[in-house]
Amino acid sequence: MFKRLDFFSFSPAMTTDPLAEVVTLLQPAARFSKLVECAGSWKIHRALTGNPFYYAVLDGACQVAVDGQPPAILQAGDFMLVPAPHDLILASVDAPPEEATRERVEIAEGCFRVGRGDGPADLRMRIGHCCFGSPDAELLVPLLPQVALVRGEPRLATLMQLVGDETRAHRPARELVLERLLEVLLIEAFRCGGETASAPSLGRALADDRLASALRAVHARPEHPWTVHELASEAALSRSAFFARFNRAVGMPPMEYLVAWRMALAKRLLRDQGFTLDQVAERVGYSSASTFSVAFARYAGVPPARYGRTNV
Repeated sequence: MFKRLDFFSFSPAMTTDPLAEVVTLLQPAARFSKLVECAGSWKIHRALTGNPFYYAVLDGACQVAVDGQPPAILQAGDFMLVPAPHDLILASVDAPPEEATRERVEIAEGCFRVGRGDGPADLRMRIGHCCFGSPDAELLVPLLPQVALVRGEPRLATLMQLVGDETRAHRPARELVLERLLEVLLIEAFRCGGETASAPSLGRALADDRLASALRAVHARPEHPWTVHELASEAALSRSAFFARFNRAVGMPPMEYLVAWRMALAKRLLRDQGFTLDQVAERVGYSSASTFSVAFARYAGVPPARYGRTNV
């Protein structure tokens, strides 16, 4: 069986970059993609199940609306990642609101056509599902931007060019190369998407220098007995200002985030089977195995020892 690259391996002391740690724990992978060509006026409406979805626009432009939000225009070189969509509308830029939904027609293996069937395509894009290998994805996904749209990044342009070249070519191991390139695009989207995010997310908080200082402190020392007052000091803010600003940016209070992060780390350590219960408790900030066990059982619904046995 294929083994994941060490790029996604986890070490508690590996980094104090909060977003890198969350993404590493999520274990993102681009498992499926297809080439879609569109021409003329068209619209696609899909009901999704909350699985991560992405779009990489190779040529042309389109509009996309996610979960009832106002549509965004995607152009060549843009990459959009939606960690948990439930409703999706893709359409040509000039499509009227009453445009009928079109069906995709497979014209070659892994390649689909939408809209006018003849003539050159106005739009070419790679779209597909990705997955998060972590069993804690439900905990971690809310920390990500609701929509991560990356555009105007030189690194992204290079990656998109490689994806386009690989899509057009028929070289050996093409699908494997595309999968790896798309995984790097996923990381780039997580990294850049928070800078323009309006919805609460970890990325939005990291774009705030003061909140980023507090978050880096939490991730550097998850075992420390943090208080709101100490974290506010890290952010150079008053306690009340820090609490309100953190809650608004991340979408949860500071102590709730701290517990969520500690429990995500604890689950990973328990699955690794290389640590005793006392060691896990110490690494995630609990004074004893017994107090950690009570907190973990309350949070996860099962005692840590049982969780470790059944989630190897």
